[in-house]
Amino acid sequence: MKQGCLIVAFIVLTSCNYFDVKKTSSEAILNEELKTFNWSEVDEYPTFAICEKETSKESKKRCFQNTLTQAITKNIQVDTIVVSQNLNDTLVIKFQISEEGKLSIQDFQVDSLTLNEIPNIKKLIHASLDSLPQIYPALKRGQQVKTAFTLPVVIQAN
Repeated sequence: MKQGCLIVAFIVLTSCNYFDVKKTSSEAILNEELKTFNWSEVDEYPTFAICEKETSKESKKRCFQNTLTQAITKNIQVDTIVVSQNLNDTLVIKFQISEEGKLSIQDFQVDSLTLNEIPNIKKLIHASLDSLPQIYPALKRGQQVKTAFTLPVVIQAN
């Protein structure tokens, strides 16, 4: 009986470790979550009010890009631009949309020939982007986030 009590007491004392609760800090949980987080994708792309009718994520992105391209093209075509050489260039505009929906140009790549032929091209691009309707920012997990885009714009003039 004494041996049975000793065995039971030994088991009870050594089994207490099974009841220990591991404390996990909020920082450890956050770090684990951040490892699985895909930073290069958003749940919803930035959009305009006219793109809200689109249902899929990809069609909303296409609508957004088309609206930007149309605004730039429309503004450039309004001005009469006279060139002395044929132009066939692709402008690369890198821009960012803030959490508040503000669009800002980060980088602007244009060929030197195009810049010589149309010296005010940057001003035209800025004016066309300033005349855009309200932009609704991208969403990631229900939070408004900053996004960056690259938009190629083809310039052809004869």
